[in-house]
Amino acid sequence: MNNQTHSRILYVLQVACFLIFIGRAYQYIFWDAPFRTLLWDESLLKGVIEGLTSMSWGQYVTHRQTDDFINWLIGLNGVFFICCAIVCLLIRKVDRIWGYTLLVGSFALAFLAFLYTKEKFFHIGQFFEYSIQFTAPIILYLYRFTTLSRARIMLLAQVAAALTFICHGLYAVGYYPRPGAFVDMTINTLHISEQSAHTFLIIMGVLDFIVALTIFIPVHKVRYAALYYMATWGLLTAAARLTSNIYFDFFWSSLHQSWYEFAIRVPHALIPLVIILIVRHHLAPSNQMITVPPLRG
Repeated sequence: MNNQTHSRILYVLQVACFLIFIGRAYQYIFWDAPFRTLLWDESLLKGVIEGLTSMSWGQYVTHRQTDDFINWLIGLNGVFFICCAIVCLLIRKVDRIWGYTLLVGSFALAFLAFLYTKEKFFHIGQFFEYSIQFTAPIILYLYRFTTLSRARIMLLAQVAAALTFICHGLYAVGYYPRPGAFVDMTINTLHISEQSAHTFLIIMGVLDFIVALTIFIPVHKVRYAALYYMATWGLLTAAARLTSNIYFDFFWSSLHQSWYEFAIRVPHALIPLVIILIVRHHLAPSNQMITVPPLRG
């Protein structure tokens, strides 16, 4: 793999991870994150709170300081995500120790996926729908700071992409309750009836399953077709967060509410592109090690 290809792959990974972190930072700082689904879980924390403090559970959940602390904790995590986004931008220049920030950031993103999963009654598909988002920083770290074989890095990216699309498909086909937001976005974007939107989502869910399996087929033309579909559909579903939620009558307000939803989903298109680049320039044996620029310091 020549230096130009290596640089191109690294750039796409940088953009993907930057968008994830900056989007989540914006969400945390200006909106909210589901920390309360854990910190207000009476069955889990009532004994701890009443055992360690003088407050009853009712006092804890209604106390102003409790809410202020949760908001502070969410904001602090948002600031940390900004730091992660900066590391992504400077990844070519920073030492490996800064790369560990990406791993901590990946854990924080996985924790967020867990919170959303808890909020949705522990549907396992909810957690793995975020696979690309919490795996992308690990892929960037491995690609920049290790000599792990390109085949293994590609496999990790394939698994993350496949899990994201499969779990998205599980909601689209109705295996889990189909989110109303999916239906509304389809109607608002395509201007079709509700029944047609449900049918469309079922078809696209089945296609999600097909391409998720097809990207593992070692036939380049077949795999390319599936990956290009993933990249296209990933970008379209990200754009739907804007096309269905932006209103020109109050443009800036609706953009403020929706743009980060777009940003965190663009990597669903970029990670398949990373896989395409690795496959296309896979000119040496699969166990050959990636040559990376020497680390500073």
